[in-house]
Amino acid sequence: MPTRNGSFRLFKLFGIDVYLHWSWFIVALIEIQYRKNLYTSVSWNVLEYLSLFLIVLLHEFGHSLACRSVGGQANQIVLWPFGGVAYVSPPQRPGATLWSIVAGPLVNVALLPILSLLWWIGDSANWSDDLNHYVEAIWFINLVLLLFNMLPVYPLDGGQILRSLLWFVFGRARSLLIATVIGFIGVAGLVGLAIWWESPWMGAICIFMLWRCIISFKQARELLRISRAPRRDGYSCPNCKAAPPMGDFWRCGKCRQKFDPFTSPAVCPHCNTPYARMACLDCGTGSAPGDWLSGAPANPGPA
Repeated sequence: MPTRNGSFRLFKLFGIDVYLHWSWFIVALIEIQYRKNLYTSVSWNVLEYLSLFLIVLLHEFGHSLACRSVGGQANQIVLWPFGGVAYVSPPQRPGATLWSIVAGPLVNVALLPILSLLWWIGDSANWSDDLNHYVEAIWFINLVLLLFNMLPVYPLDGGQILRSLLWFVFGRARSLLIATVIGFIGVAGLVGLAIWWESPWMGAICIFMLWRCIISFKQARELLRISRAPRRDGYSCPNCKAAPPMGDFWRCGKCRQKFDPFTSPAVCPHCNTPYARMACLDCGTGSAPGDWLSGAPANPGPA
């Protein structure tokens, strides 16, 4: 995931911090100059570009608020030149993850009739050419964002929705593995389109998507390792009751080395950093080390 490094905080709404990356201004200047001949004044180009990112921001708030509605965490949104990233952490259940992803595109769906009505009013009321062109452009921008984002190519929303649906059948790890493999195929197709259209922007988006697919593929393989690891007797997650796997599957936040907090009790053996809470690798919740003590391990469910 992109981080907020190089970003500055714009505002906070509903407890969610919104950040803007510095490179946004460079891409904005390029895009505004590229489309400046479409209006009689460049101020309309500025308004069009700002409206684009308002739509993106509403889309990301859809993800964040939906994630919170199912008990997940969502505290940050970062606006990048090629869109936005909502940092959402829904409960590790397929239904909760599916709703957190679907809610973003649903915002674009809800905007369609509103923008269509404005377009119709503009035509009926004989608005100025600039205003009519602006409303028409925003209508098409919202539609294109919706259609492109719903492509079943990971990590687009369509690919993540596909992964969530596969989760019901194949489990968490295998569904991610299948979705990322399909994502690699989809990215290859989009690269072909970028070359055909001679579009550097599409090429940049493809690079980002390929990077995310590689990271998610590695994550899926790690999840498969976790699912196949033996489970530790005498401990279980206080939230989901799953017994923790035996092995170095936890990563220290300070030295970035992997370790097993149950063999070095809640202390990283590499840098001696203590941990007051240990994350469950099955449900994602953190609990105090002493709360993990139990009589017998529980079945964590399918991978």
